[in-house]
This record gives sequence, structure tokens and C-alpha cells, in this order.
Amino acid sequence: MRSRPRPARLRTWETVMIPIFRSTDTKNLQRVLRSGETQLKKAEAAARRILNDVRRDGDSALGRWTLQLDKIDLAKEGFTVKRREIVKAYRQVPEGFVDAVQTSARNIRKASREQLPRAWQITNGPGIEVSQMVRPLSRVACYVPGGRFPLPSTVLMSVIPAQVADVEEIYITSPRPAPAVLVTADILGIKKIFRLGGAQAIGAFAYGTESVPRADKIVGPGNRYVAAAKKLVAGDCGIDFVAGPSELMVVASEGNAEWIASDLVAQAEHDPDAVAIFLTPSRKLAFEVQGAVEKILEQVFAGETDVPAKALKGHGAVVVTKDLEEAIDLVNDFAPEHLTLLGGAARMLDRVRSAGSIFLGETSPVAAGDYASGTNHILPTAGAARLRGGLSAADFVKTISVQKLTPQGLGRIGKTITTLARAEGLKAHAYSIETRFKANGSTPKGR
Repeated sequence: MRSRPRPARLRTWETVMIPIFRSTDTKNLQRVLRSGETQLKKAEAAARRILNDVRRDGDSALGRWTLQLDKIDLAKEGFTVKRREIVKAYRQVPEGFVDAVQTSARNIRKASREQLPRAWQITNGPGIEVSQMVRPLSRVACYVPGGRFPLPSTVLMSVIPAQVADVEEIYITSPRPAPAVLVTADILGIKKIFRLGGAQAIGAFAYGTESVPRADKIVGPGNRYVAAAKKLVAGDCGIDFVAGPSELMVVASEGNAEWIASDLVAQAEHDPDAVAIFLTPSRKLAFEVQGAVEKILEQVFAGETDVPAKALKGHGAVVVTKDLEEAIDLVNDFAPEHLTLLGGAARMLDRVRSAGSIFLGETSPVAAGDYASGTNHILPTAGAARLRGGLSAADFVKTISVQKLTPQGLGRIGKTITTLARAEGLKAHAYSIETRFKANGSTPKGR
């Protein structure tokens, strides 16, 4: 009698690029799901020291930290990029780059216009008008990472919503702005680009220095130190959210293993700390995706970099769940920056409560949202998607409430106001209403 083939064993971290484990393996599951939060806490002590230095010593602290961390001498290079550098950059970008920027900008601008809150006016009965007006922030700083990859897309995603909101002063800051970044900023009409990065850049715009204006708000992604610095200055300056190392969750019970793997590897190439997780109830698909990941790493990178491999080994996983319902529960618990739903999982969209941006179906890769579909790729990480969505034009405006009451309108709700005020023990609040009726001998009415 021929013996049955033994099922494949789940291989461990030591032997694969991306591990597989079951959802019942709570130790490894929590290690992967909480890795971003742990990284941020470790970075806070270093970021706090830099911020304190910048707040105390201004430009001199910026010079010291920029020289030490980025090997840039601001005394020689200058705090801002010169026009001749931007002109030179146009000769260094690839053919078709300007057209690509303009196409992407058009789509992002169109989506951003839909995100603005609107002004409105209502009446709460005769003599009571309540309205909302919308006003832009005055000055914002857009942080563009300057690591291994130039990120002109981040310029587009941060600057365009601010422009749609009519922000008057928009600055870009990047430690080593690449030609693609400079050209994109110039196409968008940005006049001042600072060559500052890391926690020191966040401190400069949060507190202001001799050469750097204080911003109303700082937006944009960055490494763990940038994210930690934004978290620490949030009481002194507005921020979009804590945007740390990038995250992706893919959920599917069926699908093209190579396409799924390609999205996981694409996420992992961002940063050694990037998180890439595939959730599936199918053991067969789990092993197919694991194999496809290793194949793609060999074919696409051929040993030229170990960043995606480090990310996938350290913060990646293929998790075999009981069913799709459990997978969606894990999604809601993690609140990923990016979420891809394939096949039957896409039909469970209504069950998703927390995610930064969602991609439905096999031909909706995350890279489309990263560049040109029109949605914003600056998204909350480390669980912040439980609280809010991605960057939008609404982040660059304030809504201000306005009310106007006639004597008759105030009289209609006067009794309501004074009753509630006295119930709270705020006698002067009640008096401020009653005194307005004493002149003509009347008393507040209403319910």
C-alpha cells in the first residue's frame, strides 16, 4: 500500500525569507502585529534629546545634528536649496518624468478637492442662525524622507492637499533632496526647500529657529525617529499623525500567489522595519505565496540589497487563519496602513472598521495608490488608523462655528440656557442671559 504524502511543515525564520505560522500562535502573532509600536517607543529617547537641543540652541543645534547624522555641513551648503540646483535637477530626471508628475498631480488634486469640509448655514428656529466657515492654515511644513529612495510622490501627496486648501506658505524639508524631489516641488510651485531631515527637522519647524519658520502643522512620513519626534512635538505644533515604518496586510483565500507576493515584497523594500503580512485560511496558498516571495527576491533584487529580506524576516509573516472572518478580525485589531482584500475577502469590505487605505481586487495594487490613482499615500501607521484616515485637504483647514441670535431668538432658548447653566453651578453664565432681558422688564423664555 502506498503511504499518504505527509503535509508540508511550516518552516521557521531560520530557513525562509517570510515565515508561516498559524493564527493560534499568539506569541509570534503579537510579535509581528506590535512590532511598529515597539520600534517607536525605542526611538523616543533619542528624538527627545535632539528636540530639546533644537529648542534651546536653534540653528547651531541644527548644524551639529545635521553634520553628525546626515553628514551635511549647513554652514557651507546653506539651509535651503538654491535655484541653480533645481535647474540642474531637470537635467537629471528620466525622460517622461515631468509628464508623469503632471498626470499624478491632476488625479491627486481632483480627489483632494472632494475632501474639503464645506461652509454651511442653518436656522434653529426663527432668530437663531448657526453656520460654519472654513479657513486654511497659514504655514505648513511637508517632510519628505531622504533615504535610499527619492520620493517625489511624497511631495505630491503632501503639497497638493495643502494647495487645494489654500495654505499660504508651504515648505518642503528633506535631508538630501534628490533631483526628482526638487523637480516635483518646482512643478508644484514650491519656492523654499530646506535640506533638513530627521528629528532635528521636526524640532526646527515645531519651535522655529533663526533660519526656519515655525509651522502651524508638520505633515509627511519618515523613519522611526521622525515619527517619534512628531509624536513628542504634537503639544506644541500640529501634526497629521504618527507615520512610521510602512505596513501592509493582504487578505485572501484564493488568488494569484505571485501577485500577492509581489505586493508583500514591494512593501518590504521601503525599509528594514516595514511590516508585510498575508492572512489566509488556505494552507496551499500560504505555501505558494511563501515560495513566490523567495522567487521574486532572487529575480528582482539578485542580492543587490538585503532590505526587503530583512523586513520580511523581521516584520513579515504569512498567517494561516481559521477562516476569512478571523482574518478580518485580525485586520481590525492591527488597523494596518494599507489593506488589500482579494476574492471573497473583498466582499467583506463592510466588516472592516480600521485601515488607512483599502485596495480591492487583484488589479488594485498598493503601488497604484502610492503614485497615481488619486488617493493619498501618507497614511497612519502603528495602530493610528483606529482613530483617523490618511492625509487629506481637510487636514490643512480649520472649521470655525458662527452663530447669530436676534433678541427674539435668544428669548426662545433663554430658559434652556439658564436652566442648564445653573445646573452646572455657573451662575454668571445664567446672569449673562438674564441681564439682556432686564432692560425691558422681560425674562428669558423658551423650553
